[in-house]
Amino acid sequence: MEFFCYHRDRPGSVDLRDALLEEHWSYMDRFADGMIARGPTLDGDRDLPTGSVHIVDVAGPAAARTFAFEEPCYQAGVFRDVMVRRWRNLLGRTMWDFGGGRSGGDRFLVLGLGEGRGADLELPGRQDELIAYGPLLSDDGTAWLGTAALLRAADPETARAVLTTGAYAEVEVHAWQFGGRQ
Repeated sequence: MEFFCYHRDRPGSVDLRDALLEEHWSYMDRFADGMIARGPTLDGDRDLPTGSVHIVDVAGPAAARTFAFEEPCYQAGVFRDVMVRRWRNLLGRTMWDFGGGRSGGDRFLVLGLGEGRGADLELPGRQDELIAYGPLLSDDGTAWLGTAALLRAADPETARAVLTTGAYAEVEVHAWQFGGRQ
């Protein structure tokens, strides 16, 4: 089962995060076969991390929670909160299959949160800039809770346009970059 995990950094935790980088990567290496996408969200200047996205295929909800909450940065207090949601990979590929590669252009996480009738349950018409895309679901996969997209875009407003206006209670747009060992 595929899960979207988003760890949001605690203010002032960047030094601790940096100190744990190798430990974090070693932990993530254990999940390499199931990793669909990963990487940090960044502040507006793209200088400092503000969170960490991992989309991973694991055995089920309990395994997803174990993945998210045993992560070394979480255990050490780098993160202030964690979102773990079942996810459906509408692109059917990993971020490493993205034709645009690791660099070139700005990348964003667009996170639309809602409930009730689902929105954006199909891939948008233009997919060449999408890195990962899919609905956020309840653990049993029956309730729609939002949509998450990783994409390359010229600016946050262009990235935001990947989701239907007015279909979400809240939409967040974060600068994001490919994660993992360089």
